[in-house]
Amino acid sequence: MGKYSYTPQGVCSRQINIELDDGIVKSVEFIGGCSGNTQGVSRLCKGMKATDVIEILKGTDCRGRGTSCPDQLAKALEEALENE
Repeated sequence: MGKYSYTPQGVCSRQINIELDDGIVKSVEFIGGCSGNTQGVSRLCKGMKATDVIEILKGTDCRGRGTSCPDQLAKALEEALENE
């Protein structure tokens, strides 16, 4: 089981903490950001394959920023999978 921290870029959240077990998302914690939205995304991802979460969330845009907290989570998961 691996724990990973990711510093998101271009969004309100300041950090994303992820716990993976053999490619399965065990937990996601956003530090900062829109609390209700980030909690909801975190709960929806729990128990899913990280690759499925990446496919669903990658490219999600927030207010024309070109990224979002869900998009940053996808990037964090890609990085975590590379290091797992």
